[in-house]
Amino acid sequence: MSLLNLFSSKEESPKVSNHLKEFLTDFSIEVMPRTAAKIESFEEILPKNTRVYIAHIEGVPIEEMVQTAKRVSREGFNVMPHFPARIIKDKSALEEWINIYQGEAGINQALLLAGGVDKPHGVFEDSMQLVETELFEKYNFKNLHFAGHPEGNKDIDNDGSNKNVDDALQWKQKFNERSDIDIAITTQFCFEAEPVIEWANSLTNNGINIPIHIGVAGPAKLQTLIKFSIACGVGPSLKVLQKRAKDVKKLLLPFDPNDFLETLAKHKKENPKFNISNIHFFPLGGINTNASWIKNAINNS
Repeated sequence: MSLLNLFSSKEESPKVSNHLKEFLTDFSIEVMPRTAAKIESFEEILPKNTRVYIAHIEGVPIEEMVQTAKRVSREGFNVMPHFPARIIKDKSALEEWINIYQGEAGINQALLLAGGVDKPHGVFEDSMQLVETELFEKYNFKNLHFAGHPEGNKDIDNDGSNKNVDDALQWKQKFNERSDIDIAITTQFCFEAEPVIEWANSLTNNGINIPIHIGVAGPAKLQTLIKFSIACGVGPSLKVLQKRAKDVKKLLLPFDPNDFLETLAKHKKENPKFNISNIHFFPLGGINTNASWIKNAINNS
């Protein structure tokens, strides 16, 4: 039996608490066109109406993105495409994206982010500039999510100060207060719960009451998670993986998010006003593997 099959088997199903089951309600998951194309039917692996983010990677044509959004939406899912500011040329290009997404896939929500590009392709450098075009109000978007970074973001604050990140959060809070659009923060994935709790509480203490959808790496080989973590700029919590990598017995076994999520779910249960409201999965070990883990977690205790 392969390690993947072993992980997915009934005997290896994660044993979770009732509060984690509750925390898993209304989760979301992220896909890319090339990974989505490998899934024969999303209906067979995900609950109906699950929010599915369509990640936009530099170099992928917008037409390919839209076709993926159209297909996933047609199967009955709540589709939220990425709008990376730094690869959108100008306001006209942004409006073209919105038009084609709405016309082809009925999209009325988006994740706005700067995008992992050093040099902007056009006039936009950050997600706030996308909002300031007022196009999302014009086209009656219902939800806008912004990228969040519990461990900081070197693309924004390369001096480690987090000043620009903090200023951007205050801007988004003010936008949240004046707009009828529902706003949320969807974060990069992390592996250590305590710093995430501290970060989320710090936002509340600074007057930011935007709901947080916490990013979580789905089950995957340890080597895979370390590779993606380094590439995505995951910071302090990377040490959780590095510590595990020193244990030869665990090195080849899949790493799952059970401990991380149990800690967050327990904190949420004890602190109902805690501002992390949802879980957003990055299926780094594969969509099927992630979906199986969620299903087993919900169905087993």
